[in-house]
Order: sequence, then C-alpha cells, then structure tokens
Amino acid sequence: MAELEATWLGHSTFLFKTPSGKAVLIDPWVMGNPACPKEAQRFKKLDILLVTHGHFDHIGDAIELAKNYNPEKVVGVFETCHWLESKGVLNTSGMNKGGTQKIGGIEVTMVHADHSCGILDEGRILYGGEAAGYVVTFEDGYRVYHAGDTNVFSDMRLIAELYRPDAAFIPIGDFYTMGPREANLAARLLGCPKVVPMHHGTFPLLTGRPEALKELLQDLSWVEVLSPEPGKPFILSR
Repeated sequence: MAELEATWLGHSTFLFKTPSGKAVLIDPWVMGNPACPKEAQRFKKLDILLVTHGHFDHIGDAIELAKNYNPEKVVGVFETCHWLESKGVLNTSGMNKGGTQKIGGIEVTMVHADHSCGILDEGRILYGGEAAGYVVTFEDGYRVYHAGDTNVFSDMRLIAELYRPDAAFIPIGDFYTMGPREANLAARLLGCPKVVPMHHGTFPLLTGRPEALKELLQDLSWVEVLSPEPGKPFILSR
C-alpha cells in the first residue's frame, strides 16, 4: 500500500506526496530559503500550493512556482489570494477560517493562527488578511495540522476535538513564533501522536531546537517528536 511521504524543505516549507501521486506544497519558499537543499528546489510537479500567510519566508516563491508548475489550486486566505491574482497567479482559491474545500480528493480546512500577515510589496507592507493554519486530510484519511506561524492558543484544543489530526507540524523557533516552552503546551492541547517541529534554525534569531521540545514532552510516551533533515523524505503513517 502506498504511504504518505513528507519532505521538510527547511523553515516551514513541506512537500507531501500522497498515495495517489499528488504533490502538495505548504508555504512555498524554496529558492530563497537558506535551509532548503539545492537539489530539492525543483519539482516534478506541484498539484496544490497552500500559503499560510503573506510573510516573505512563507510566500516568497509562490508566484514563480505557481507560474512554472500551474498547480490545480493555489490556496490562501482571501486577501492574500487576491494579491497573488494581481501578480498573475492563476487558479487561486481564497478561503477563510473554518472553511473546507476539496481539491482532487484532498480536503483542506483553514484554521486559526495567532500571527500577523502583512505582505511586503515593493517596499510597502500591504494588508494580507490574517495568518492561518491548515488541517489537510489526504485521500487515505491521514490528517495533518500545519500550524503556520503562531503562538500557542487555547483553541488548539478545538482543532484537536474537531479534526483529530494524526500529526502536528508546529513552529518552535521562538522570537517570531512560539518557542519550545509554548510548543510543549501546544502539543499537549493537540494530542497528536506525531509532532514535527518547524520554523527553527533558519536564522540566528530562531533559537528553539527539537531536542528541547523532546525533553519537555518526554513524559508523554505515546508522542513521537520527529526531527527530519531538510530534503530527506519521511513516511507518515498511523
């Protein structure tokens, strides 16, 4: 049986290859991403692009990748998608928090994130709507929660109750997002058996490390904290 393959491309960028062969990229920042290996910056195809918010380290290559690979859908909050359209991106599908859309057998639900969402455009910061996270349900039913950039917030318990994700991708870098201390609480609120730390190590300011989160969660024997290497695929399964 085919399995869901994930590849961390550094920072908050993840590529998922689904059992049916779909390629889903979350937070398309690869060419300018110092943590993304050169050999991982090109793709055979991209079927879905998901953008959590408008900061350069999450949306930086969305325009170029969308034009080069012509994905079936480019998804973001409504205002961010409007900006992408103004730059010539086709097939945008702007949505908002609480909404779900189905794209080729994959369900994408937009959820809250506690962060800002300004878009830097020719020296100006434009309103980009609000930052968001995603719960993505793949064709085989495996469900991941990509938190985007966020602090911990108590309604993560609602995400757990409503969607019951199998894996949580949460930022730990500190300074611009939560660090390991807050991510520890986030993991407990979410109750996922697999936790994948992200948004760490890219810049000197992002000091949080997966080892710190592992230590804080060591009393939860049923939680596995994964530490993938950039560019190295890993399998997600129950």
